[in-house]
Amino acid sequence: MTLTPLPSLREMLDDGQAHVVDGAMGTVLYREGVFVNVCYDALAIERPDLVADIHRAYVRAGAEILETNTFGANPVKLSAFGIADQTEEINRAAARLALEAAEGRARVVGAVGPLGIRIEPWGPTSADEATALFRRQMDPLVSAGVDGLLLETFADPREVEVALAAARAAAPDLPVFVQITVGEDGRTAFGTAAVREILRIEAAGADAVGLNCGVGPAVLLDVLEEAAQRVRVPLLAQPNAGLPRTVRDRKMYMASPEYMARYARRFVEAGVRFVGGCCGTTPEHIAQIARTVGGARPKLTPSAARPTASSAGHPPVRLEDRSGLGAALAAGRPIVTVELLPPAGWDPGELVRAAEICRDRGVSAVTLVESPRGRRRMATLAASTIVQRDAGIEAVMHYTCRDRNMMGMLSDLLGAAGGGVHNLLLVSGDPPVQGPYPDATAVFDIDAIGLTNVAAGLNRGVDPGGADLGAPTRFVIGVAANPGAADQERERSRFRWKAEAGADVAFTQPMFDLATLEAFIEATSEHPLPFVVGLWPFVSLRNAEFLAHEVPGVVVPPAVLERMRAAERLGAAAERAEGIAIARELYDGLRDVPRIAGVHLGAPGGDVEAALSVVGESPS
Repeated sequence: MTLTPLPSLREMLDDGQAHVVDGAMGTVLYREGVFVNVCYDALAIERPDLVADIHRAYVRAGAEILETNTFGANPVKLSAFGIADQTEEINRAAARLALEAAEGRARVVGAVGPLGIRIEPWGPTSADEATALFRRQMDPLVSAGVDGLLLETFADPREVEVALAAARAAAPDLPVFVQITVGEDGRTAFGTAAVREILRIEAAGADAVGLNCGVGPAVLLDVLEEAAQRVRVPLLAQPNAGLPRTVRDRKMYMASPEYMARYARRFVEAGVRFVGGCCGTTPEHIAQIARTVGGARPKLTPSAARPTASSAGHPPVRLEDRSGLGAALAAGRPIVTVELLPPAGWDPGELVRAAEICRDRGVSAVTLVESPRGRRRMATLAASTIVQRDAGIEAVMHYTCRDRNMMGMLSDLLGAAGGGVHNLLLVSGDPPVQGPYPDATAVFDIDAIGLTNVAAGLNRGVDPGGADLGAPTRFVIGVAANPGAADQERERSRFRWKAEAGADVAFTQPMFDLATLEAFIEATSEHPLPFVVGLWPFVSLRNAEFLAHEVPGVVVPPAVLERMRAAERLGAAAERAEGIAIARELYDGLRDVPRIAGVHLGAPGGDVEAALSVVGESPS
């Protein structure tokens, strides 16, 4: 009896037939008693027999393609277990296990998942750094002899692009499959329509594209039915076994093998060429799928005509047309803003009254600080909307990255745009441990640089996934700068990245030394953003000492503190007068400093009159 030779992965791509991919590894490992706090990827060297047995079970079930047990085997994710230095060893061992378990009856693809960190433009990791991290995983998979690479469960369009380029560099002659994950709405976590992202990945050069994880087969089928009419390369589908249900504190996937097999047939009828499973699927599921679709031919073929995957976009609104603050920046008119704290409770009355004083005195805008030092305050989105409505003065909305993931931030920014709040000051935010809630957790999904990229994209009319908003937002994008930072190299680099991301203006920390400010401005001259300089009139020695010793990033020279000590001996009125005089001297000295668009006045303890005294009766 002559056995049919196993086709290569490239031949599978070209033969027009349906092929069966394996199912979940983690689900079966958990079923075999491996606790979830264990590094599943490291089991390739710690419990190789168990991993190999699972691979063999999938081969017996009819899987024609096995995935290596390396979804999270990159240096970033392995570092959580203290084994980043074993990245190459783990990937090489996992590939060899899968190849040996296949016994010539299945092809093996090296499984590569997301890094688990944000990369540019949403985070601090550059594309080159991310590529190097991916290569540490991909190179040993390729050298061990895998038949191709499978990039799976990606959501960030930029990370997909970087991972695909890294895969092409690591394995120029091997097929590369790419799968993204979507939610129940058929969109990625970045809000991009899945079909649009699939088209973009195809255009980037993937040999096969598709969906995995996230949801069960019904949602994936809806997306892939549409994609099959537009995509020319083969499609993949590896859904979860439905959505998990909580059963006695355990997450259980309820979709039966028979149910998954019925959907596998529907996938193939829709034009999908590679079908398997993700979370919750087992060899039993794959056996039913193999009996149902193995060797079948999809009934539909892609249409020759298809839309392109180019990004949407609109010309940004001119700076002078975005807000009054934007108009002043564009015209070079001096800007004066006053910093106000939203209420600690729900009543905005005191805030509105302070904002009305600023309005009547000609202040350009009031800036509203979000939860300073990690303490509870009314959300600045609500406070800004109330101030603009009730006090009739523009607000600059401080907005931090600390408390929200990217989708939450995106929703807030769209809400601000819809509510007429067009001035932003984007900051990463103080850690909550500084406040009275030390057990509160921070998110920091992206930092202020990433958020600046998001806001600049909205100003072009596109969301982070490149989807069209219909019209651009009109944000004046402000960012923070700290000329007195201890790590000047890092601060200047972050400033440059913020400028490149699309910032319009920089607001500084309170400044008490103009020489430090001028040095920072000179050092960042290649990105000539205008500066709104923070000035803080002390109202007491205690106030000065607090800023000097307890507020990170604020530098108060010894000579200034000595002036405040001398004033303290003369009484409270003298302290307040001296603090205002110091700020006034700095204000006068700014006239000779380049790139100064205006000043940002602190109101210590809510003392708006002290702030306004720095610039006189008519600040504008």
